[in-house]
Amino acid sequence: MTTAQLTAPEANALPADRGAPSRRHGRWREHAVQWLFLAPAIVYVVLFFAYPVVKNVLMGFQDYSTRTFFTGEAPWVGLSNYVTVVTGSLFSTTLVNTALFTVGSIVGQFVIGLALALFFRRRFPLGGVLRSLLLMPWLLPLIASSAVWKWILDQDSGVLNQTLLFLHVIPGPIPWLSSPDVALVAVIIVNIWLGIPFNVTILYSGLQDIPGELYEAASLDGATGWKAFWYITWPNLRSVVSVVLVLGVVYTLKVLDIILGLTGGGPANATQTLATDSYHRSFVDFSFGTGAAVSNILIVISLLFSLVYLWVSRRTVDE
Repeated sequence: MTTAQLTAPEANALPADRGAPSRRHGRWREHAVQWLFLAPAIVYVVLFFAYPVVKNVLMGFQDYSTRTFFTGEAPWVGLSNYVTVVTGSLFSTTLVNTALFTVGSIVGQFVIGLALALFFRRRFPLGGVLRSLLLMPWLLPLIASSAVWKWILDQDSGVLNQTLLFLHVIPGPIPWLSSPDVALVAVIIVNIWLGIPFNVTILYSGLQDIPGELYEAASLDGATGWKAFWYITWPNLRSVVSVVLVLGVVYTLKVLDIILGLTGGGPANATQTLATDSYHRSFVDFSFGTGAAVSNILIVISLLFSLVYLWVSRRTVDE
């Protein structure tokens, strides 16, 4: 009996001891499979995001030019590129244009997008078809869109001027893209057209999450129309609005192709923003160091709004 009592625990311990390595091996295989699935995303982020950002940051502190491609030398100049950019006469112009372009685009996109989202919330024939047509600006290449808009806004043969002249709205053709006074306005109008689908899609999705019972209960108390919007729609949509606005700012700050396609930053730098200034310094003047400096300034500004977006998103989840 004593022998049996002593050997029984040992016999029970043998399977557990033999099973421990197999369990560890199973966990190792599970972790290996997880990392295997993550590997493509990690490689993509490192190659196409992390490396270019780090390289760009380093270039901002170097005298990086076309000579570097032949000699391989890029002398370290410290903050010299940033001093050149910030003290230049063009920096204040690009900073103001970037602010005006961003604010004008965001306000126009949001107001029109919210109005269309509220309109499409009502059920009517062909409503789904019209919502689908609103996505057309997203489906068209931006270069093609800018080419079409450049023809529309042409001073002499553009459709917009011809229509306004036919309706006797304006006394003469407006130089939309060739006048420093109105070129930025024209670019903002085009960017508003491009951003409306994003605002409509996100805001419409937010409106769909608001229970219809709230409107029914409010209508019994006489809260309809504007009162229903102010006391029901807006409070329930506030978190979505915050995300839309922050994301819109981040996307608008880096707009480049539509401005290059319409005005190229002109006339007289009237539509020159931080993004276009960085492009011209790097790929027109081939001053990659100062171009990287401008780009890094834009990255910092975008990063600040990205942090705001993360904070708003976390607050939305908590609510």
